[in-house]
Amino acid sequence: MLTIGQADFERLTAYIKQHYGINLSQKKVLIEGRLSNLILERGLGDFHTYLNTVFRDPTGREMTTLINRLTTNHTYFMRESGHFDFFRDTVLPYIESVEKGRDVRVWCAGCSTGEEPYTLQMVLRDRYAGKLPTWNTQLLATDISERAMSIAKEGVYSEESVANMPALWKMRYFEKADGGMRVKEEIRRQVEFKPFNLMTPLFPFRRKFHAIFCRNVMIYFERETKTALVNKFYQCLEDGGYLFIGHSESVERGATPFQYVMPAVYRKG
Repeated sequence: MLTIGQADFERLTAYIKQHYGINLSQKKVLIEGRLSNLILERGLGDFHTYLNTVFRDPTGREMTTLINRLTTNHTYFMRESGHFDFFRDTVLPYIESVEKGRDVRVWCAGCSTGEEPYTLQMVLRDRYAGKLPTWNTQLLATDISERAMSIAKEGVYSEESVANMPALWKMRYFEKADGGMRVKEEIRRQVEFKPFNLMTPLFPFRRKFHAIFCRNVMIYFERETKTALVNKFYQCLEDGGYLFIGHSESVERGATPFQYVMPAVYRKG
């Protein structure tokens, strides 16, 4: 494995923090582990040469590839499954009580390789199967990693990734595919995947959401960055809307107007 010099390490981590909000200042080993093979495959020999190539690339493609390597995290279906139960039993009844247009608006911010939005779509399909197309249940899923979203759009996952799924869902919503199991097209077409950087100053959404899932995304964000993002989420939610974060994360209650509901679940009052 290649090693990165201190000057190059500081240069790279400062750029990523400024443009993506991610603090990797304590993640030198992670950077070396995720980029070494890429550098060797390119025949560039060392981190210094590689980073010069990245920062001088006028197309931005090299930086996109770098970000893809550093931000794609391992995930799986039904991760932190209690959130999906709460979404089904509490959030959906709330939406039905307030949404006269029968439009369920959910955003998965930092969707990685798609397991989370597809799981949510299966919850929605179970509830509204007999009511479609009366209810619009298409949800939005975004990530900065184009590589992760490419995997998500394909919808093919290993047997290990779907191991925790209910047997009925495996039968109903998956089909056999080379290399594992594919999410059926009826589910895939109900998830809109888009590239999006959460550090964008102004979010471009025309309508507010009933629920936002941003789970295990903010773990590398500094306090100020996280607080600013959570407050932007607050502005993007309908009154009474819900924010879901990872169980290893927290929202500083005094710094945001969110109401605490249960571990890793907050509500706009």
